Amino acid sequence: MVDTDRIVGGAKEALGKVQGTAGDFVGSNRDSVEGRVRDVQGQAQNAYGQVKDKARDIADKASDYAGDAYGRAGDVAGDAYERGGSYLREGRAAVGARVEENPLVALLIAGAVGYGIALLFHGRR
Repeated sequence: MVDTDRIVGGAKEALGKVQGTAGDFVGSNRDSVEGRVRDVQGQAQNAYGQVKDKARDIADKASDYAGDAYGRAGDVAGDAYERGGSYLREGRAAVGARVEENPLVALLIAGAVGYGIALLFHGRR
């Protein structure tokens, strides 16, 4: 999208050139100087509009890059979540199989873990 300063600046520049040339042609020093001034004002306004356009383009590109990065991060997080769920299911199945194979050992391990946790929370008295 072209900035309005570029359009207005281009129009001022063109009209300034016409007025300056007409002033030169008819010998009017005042019109010639005013035309040159308007030409320079138009060039400056056009340059300002170009800078605004470039800044807008850079901001748009930065926004696009940020959106892409956010999307990729979401994909990576989703994949990690799915892998974590898969590891949890596999671990649960492995522990369940070991408990079925050796229920007495599993009971002793659970008791020892419970006793250790109790010591951590209450300490030795």
